[in-house]
Amino acid sequence: MQTYGIDIGGTKIELVACGDDLEVGYRRRVATPQDGYVAFIEAVAGLVEDTDAELGGVCTTVGVALPGVLDRASGRQLSSNVPALTGRTVGADLQARLQRPLQLGNDLHCFALSEAHGGAAEGYPSMFGAILGTGAGGGYCLEGRLVAGYNGIAGEWGHWTVPATLLAQHALPLLDCPCGLRGCLERYVSGSGLAMIHHRRGGAPIDASAVVTLSHQGDAIAAQALDIHRDLLGHSFASLIMALDPHVIVLGGGLSKLEQLYRDLPSAVAAHLFKGMRVPPIVPPKFGDAGGARGAALLARQRSAAS
Repeated sequence: MQTYGIDIGGTKIELVACGDDLEVGYRRRVATPQDGYVAFIEAVAGLVEDTDAELGGVCTTVGVALPGVLDRASGRQLSSNVPALTGRTVGADLQARLQRPLQLGNDLHCFALSEAHGGAAEGYPSMFGAILGTGAGGGYCLEGRLVAGYNGIAGEWGHWTVPATLLAQHALPLLDCPCGLRGCLERYVSGSGLAMIHHRRGGAPIDASAVVTLSHQGDAIAAQALDIHRDLLGHSFASLIMALDPHVIVLGGGLSKLEQLYRDLPSAVAAHLFKGMRVPPIVPPKFGDAGGARGAALLARQRSAAS
């Protein structure tokens, strides 16, 4: 039995087909259209129909990992990474176009679910998957099952507010967030946040990977930016531990590739915890950027089995 998982991103749409063992046996990607909603719907539909044709059958167990937040009352999407989806009934429109049931999930939740099943968090009673990329967010799993919450936004730690005292300590401004709030962690601890901190310290307007490269070359401003970023991230993870106390934290996104994070972050987290509290293991992902699509397939399978 094949299950399709589809991960929607700002630059690419990826479909994977998984067998009974959840091993990815087929993968196909297309660019995310930048010219409107109709083009987006057709791109996803074409990806699914082409896969059906290539694999020789119509798959009816399909999960879709969408970026952003779904308004459960209206069924409409809010997405900053794919603006064309905002205000649209994406799930209903895709189902109507494909003429088959779909299971919708948040892309960050699907990443966490994938890592909880056969991934870096396999065997742990609870886990938190924290994405550090263009933005920051995550998902929480208990005993291998996703905890979505009342509004379906459990794990949105990137929209917790950075304390004013911490911003003042590092001479950082209170920034507006596209979500409508101010001072969201995402603006500071994401890859774009690291680039912002570097620029505020007098560095050139470069991306996060370039900041890391400069720090390895001994650049003092880049090293200071990384120190500040690590302190803010440490504080945010300490808050996460006090709220959810996960047995393991799995990092995802572009910053998860920084080896020094796994060496230096635990002590930065411990600095913001009270005495006697332990920092859980902080580990890299097993499935990398394929985790979202695989997690979407797993979500579809779990929900189909429960119905």
